[in-house]
Amino acid sequence: MIDAEVVRRVALSLPETVEKEAWHMPTFRVAGKMFLTVPDEGTSIAVRCPRHERGELIAAEPHKFWVPPHEASSAWVRVRLAALEDLAELRDVVVDSWRQAAPDRLAEDHPDLRPGAAPEG
Repeated sequence: MIDAEVVRRVALSLPETVEKEAWHMPTFRVAGKMFLTVPDEGTSIAVRCPRHERGELIAAEPHKFWVPPHEASSAWVRVRLAALEDLAELRDVVVDSWRQAAPDRLAEDHPDLRPGAAPEG
């Protein structure tokens, strides 16, 4: 089962990621930029997603992705953890968000970190 602790392990496995509590919830940052939060008592995560891609993503899998009204103008999307297929899908979602926040030099130093790539180890 994918829960907040699994999300934490995946996020913290990414280079230069730190966890910081903000707004009474865990947040994860790379180079000072937030790329993941764990709101809603750990039943979902919020990740970076360009607004121009969100509509299509939500339309394709509304049981999995959504945007609360108060986040409509942001570049974030929510992901229901129970709707994820497996750990590989969670990793892809988290890595995609990490790459959007990571400095270019860090993303370039880790070409293995991209959605769909097998984790090292």
